Amino acid sequence: MFIDHVIVEVRAGDGGDGCVSFRHEKFAPRGGPNGGNGGRGGDVAVVAARNLNTLVDLHHKRHYKAGRGEHGKGKSQTGSDGGDVVIAVPIGTVIRDADTGDVLTELIDDGQRVVVAKGGRYGLGNENFKTPSNRTPRQFTYGTEGEARRLEITLKLIADVGLVGEPNAGKSTLISVLSSAHPKIADYPFTTTTPVLGIVRVDENASFVMVDIPGLIEGAHLGRGMGKEFLRHVERCRVLLYMIDVMNPDPETGYHMLRNELMRYDPALLERKSVLVLTKCDVLPEGVRGVDPQLLKLHDPTVAISAVGKQGLDDLMREVTKLLRR
Repeated sequence: MFIDHVIVEVRAGDGGDGCVSFRHEKFAPRGGPNGGNGGRGGDVAVVAARNLNTLVDLHHKRHYKAGRGEHGKGKSQTGSDGGDVVIAVPIGTVIRDADTGDVLTELIDDGQRVVVAKGGRYGLGNENFKTPSNRTPRQFTYGTEGEARRLEITLKLIADVGLVGEPNAGKSTLISVLSSAHPKIADYPFTTTTPVLGIVRVDENASFVMVDIPGLIEGAHLGRGMGKEFLRHVERCRVLLYMIDVMNPDPETGYHMLRNELMRYDPALLERKSVLVLTKCDVLPEGVRGVDPQLLKLHDPTVAISAVGKQGLDDLMREVTKLLRR
């Protein structure tokens, strides 16, 4: 199950209280203070893990609580610290405060660890309050409460190349041919309902990650067809492929619709390196050579392909790797 958005509640541990205690030795009936400090409360942290690609574990568990610090003890014994709680998330995860909307952190490196709720401070035992004028203090301090937060956790996949196009534009077929990904492929719209990642091998020493997002329709930037949920997965892509079916009754309008949706979602996406890919050219009498020359002028560069017929794929790979290496 692919889950890319959840809200969870986290609570760090409270700090342990300080202790009031005095030495009781045979020859020191009025021994000095020896009350120890409490332990600190445990933190709640998130860590990026390369082996994860969905938030499904957080979907099933929505509450996380770290351990409380132990209270201080006599004989100057410090209480044990509360245990930390570490939540593993995929690389590319964005953590926000669900109540304020503030971004707390973005995890983009494997093993990156960030504390999202800090444990309470430990309380001081009475031995900390001994002075020349007060040799038997009874003062101590309580441990403080740990932070509590509602977190909005959103996954933005990290990929080098993103495929964007209308439903049934041939995106899934292309990624299945170029990579080891196996998305569902059928001759009807919205076959792909969740993003699909695939590793495309360029040669023995080079490869890149491609992501296929579900088809976009007009109004996607407003959330139509879950467009907002899908578009965030191409925000970090370095190269975008605009996928247009040559059998589209008006391919030029389809191309401009895609560009418009990206602009309205995030204008910076139009500044990304990109390739216009004219798909399903095997249906044309002359294959990729039969593409309308006017369509080839819509975008620079433009490549005509047939993923099923393995036509034009070498040209596409050359353009993509050239853009990635710039």
